[in-house]
Amino acid sequence: MHFTKMQGAGNDFILIKASTDNHDWPRIARAMCHRHFGVGADGLLVLLPSHQASLRMREFNPDGSEAEACGNGLRCLVKYAVDKEVVGPEAEEISVETAVGVNKARVNRVNGKLAGIQIGMGRPRLKAPEIPVLLEADKVNLLDIILSDMVDIAGRRLVLYFVSMGNPHAIHFSRDPVSDFPLSLIGPKIEHHLMFPNRVNFEIANVTGRNRIVARVWERGVGETLACGTGACAVAVASQLLGYTDSSVAVSLPGGTLHVEWDREGEVFLSGPAEEVFSGEWPE
Repeated sequence: MHFTKMQGAGNDFILIKASTDNHDWPRIARAMCHRHFGVGADGLLVLLPSHQASLRMREFNPDGSEAEACGNGLRCLVKYAVDKEVVGPEAEEISVETAVGVNKARVNRVNGKLAGIQIGMGRPRLKAPEIPVLLEADKVNLLDIILSDMVDIAGRRLVLYFVSMGNPHAIHFSRDPVSDFPLSLIGPKIEHHLMFPNRVNFEIANVTGRNRIVARVWERGVGETLACGTGACAVAVASQLLGYTDSSVAVSLPGGTLHVEWDREGEVFLSGPAEEVFSGEWPE
């Protein structure tokens, strides 16, 4: 089984181009994504034919669970499709079918070479059933624009804000450097908190300016990752709704910087790096 290793801001993926969906992808993801006994990755991307878009993407976490949305994975998939000529060489907009709908990618070329990819990530979802999050009526802090709740985790009292970018996110804004936050301790406790029926991705963020945020991500089914596209989008949406930042934000993560744009009405746009690392054969 031929595979290609891709990465976007350090968020790394194994990509497999398949003609059919007749494979045990959860089992394959668990084996291939293992950092010691496999190729090693934050997720498995499966590129499939689509009846409603240019491409179809399924993404599986290292624990075998399927992710609904993945911004860095989308960019990596589109770069692969352009470089390997899965799509036409002159294509400026590429549509990708995912588990939660169709995302559109804008392809920027300079002198015929791929120079950048911007992904339309859809509109953020802010209602409790859409995220989903279970909140007690007497604990809900409804700011008319975004839901929040206060939780006590490992001796810390954290205010969490909730956003779905097709997958669930809980964000905590801190005034302290995110590098000091015990993410490996707090992250799994929030991921598996009973208020999240489908588990949750957790972001710790520090706003450093009207157009810049520093963040770290505990990704559901993965653990801490060097970057997360939907996480960057969720952080940017929450910070803008709270009045912390403007419509265009650079989100700095341990693996690199992602750029998010949102006008508070339409969909969120995500830009950032995407590169091929190497390719090989998996003995499947």
